[in-house]
Amino acid sequence: MRIIKRKKIKKRKIDVSSFDTTKTIAVSFLSAILIGTLLLLLPWATAAGERTSILTALFTSTTSVCITGLVVVDTFSHWTLFGQIIILILIQIGGIGVVCISAIMIVLLGRGLSLKARVLMMDSFNLDSTKGVVRFCQRVVAAIFVVEAIGAVLSAFVFVPIYGLKGLYYAVFHSISAFCNAGIDVIGSDSLCSFNQNAMLLGITMFLIVLGGLGFVVWFDIIKFVKNYYLRKRDSTVVVRLNEHSRLVLCLTASFILAGTVLTFLGEYSNPETIGQMSFKGKILNSLFQSVTYRTAGFAAVPQDKLRESTSLIGLMFMFVGGSPVGTAGGVKTVTFFALILYGISSMKSNIKPVVFNRSFSFETIHRALAIIIISFMTTMVLSILLMFADEDISTIDALYETFSATGTVGLSRNLTSSLNCAGRIIIIIGMYLGRIGPISLVMLFRRKKKPNEVLKYAEGKFYIG
Repeated sequence: MRIIKRKKIKKRKIDVSSFDTTKTIAVSFLSAILIGTLLLLLPWATAAGERTSILTALFTSTTSVCITGLVVVDTFSHWTLFGQIIILILIQIGGIGVVCISAIMIVLLGRGLSLKARVLMMDSFNLDSTKGVVRFCQRVVAAIFVVEAIGAVLSAFVFVPIYGLKGLYYAVFHSISAFCNAGIDVIGSDSLCSFNQNAMLLGITMFLIVLGGLGFVVWFDIIKFVKNYYLRKRDSTVVVRLNEHSRLVLCLTASFILAGTVLTFLGEYSNPETIGQMSFKGKILNSLFQSVTYRTAGFAAVPQDKLRESTSLIGLMFMFVGGSPVGTAGGVKTVTFFALILYGISSMKSNIKPVVFNRSFSFETIHRALAIIIISFMTTMVLSILLMFADEDISTIDALYETFSATGTVGLSRNLTSSLNCAGRIIIIIGMYLGRIGPISLVMLFRRKKKPNEVLKYAEGKFYIG
């Protein structure tokens, strides 16, 4: 009897790191920007009597896809309804994410997603596993549409009595722009300055901005918390608790908003050109709104060029930090900033790792946070210097405000954007693009992968710091 030996088949381990997801994400956003530029250059996208140059279309497409909000022309008057709808679609694409939308389209067409596509989705949402990433993406899109619909209905109660049926369109546009933290509006040339006494509209706008900036991971954890809270009444074994990330994000969000409100209130209290002439309640409301909009929203309830320089400098910090991870907000993110601050405090106390809520940050997380903050800050400062080189008449505070707003995808400006020359506009376009994909992604984009035999180890040197 002949014995046949079976060969052991080795399972092929797929190297996820070999997938150049960073390059794909960067190119996908660039592709969306270029397509948007071409659409905005169509003759029926520009209002009668207006002219759209290639640079203007590129700038508008970039600020829409990157959900920044800086504009060189008035959205409500320069673009036709067709042009405005294109801008709105680009904002929605930027808010949801090009990768997520592409994946949803593939699923709807009945095609399966490859592992590479799943890894790409994982990286685009900054998740740590491909498990359930498709379901996560579907939940994100569904939740976004639900929240935006609610925001549109609530906004309609403000706009319809003022603008009639056209107010419905304004409500939809405003809701999407606010939730995606874009800050672009079609109401007028002064953003929300004419509504700075309308507590309902400012409240709705802040609600949408904060929800978009919390991050989708926190959303779903809160929903799970609420479900478990009611299940606990029937089953005492159900655990009712938010995870450490959600608790930290909620605490940081509340702390940043409160700090921004207090500092703006104190800085602008007697400024007659901003909140100085308002009632006490109006001052608090607009200080609160300014604090929220600093967090990458871009809507302005008071003229930003009339803010005192001290308040503007404070705003730079909030724009740099931005919102929270895995959301529609920009900036280096609250948790990233907090992780580095906590690490510094822990180092002074001789603790090995920074700890919050009885959970420690890994050194890998700390190193990534350090890289993100250093690269983001250096990129923003370089762009600020280049912007001042491009136009010597720009003041330092105006240049800093513009570039921090661009790289943080905020959209606030000290009335500078529309007066920028061609070189200045190109610099801000680069800033908005880098702010959306992340400066660290740009470094990884051009980084050459080393072969195993190219990895060298060096002896430690003796350096003195501090």
